Amino acid sequence: MKILLTGFEPFDNETINPSGEAVRRVKAPEGTELIRHCLPVSFRAAPVQLEDLIRQDRPDAVLCVGQAGGRSGISLERIAVNLMDGRIPDNDGFQPADEPLVPGGETAYFSTLPLRKLEAALREAGLPVQISNTAGLFVCNAVFYTAACLAAREFPGMKAGFLHVPYLPEQSREGKYPSLSVEEDVRALEICLKVLAE
Repeated sequence: MKILLTGFEPFDNETINPSGEAVRRVKAPEGTELIRHCLPVSFRAAPVQLEDLIRQDRPDAVLCVGQAGGRSGISLERIAVNLMDGRIPDNDGFQPADEPLVPGGETAYFSTLPLRKLEAALREAGLPVQISNTAGLFVCNAVFYTAACLAAREFPGMKAGFLHVPYLPEQSREGKYPSLSVEEDVRALEICLKVLAE
């Protein structure tokens, strides 16, 4: 089985992004070909890079990972929406407001990952996890929508979805925000990959 796993570079004046750090350290499940990529925090560039990777590598599953500061655990995202609305500018300085990602495209797509199975596996491992109904309207959602759209339109056998990880302890503003260590993030991703590879 071939799995594409993506994280993101740092953004919003941070020097680290837990998604990118964890993706770099993950070990592939036995018998799985794992393709890793760190995407730019760019509304325009990230979806294009992801689409190119999917077309080039033809993975069986795509798991995209992003940072959601302030959340208390792993968020398995259920819905990607056709909207861009940046609370802050992306790393290119672009800050769209109420703009469609794909003009005339579907309003939303659902994850095709086995969310309940992933949730159960993470909870059994003692990791904080929830299924989330919003991936936000920043670049994470744009990437999720791109993967889900391609799965629906062109690669119907491909599983596609997104999960968010919280801040790392060093980002938590002296404990003001919840956090997970990069080791916990890696463990969570390895569990998810194992479930997807079954």
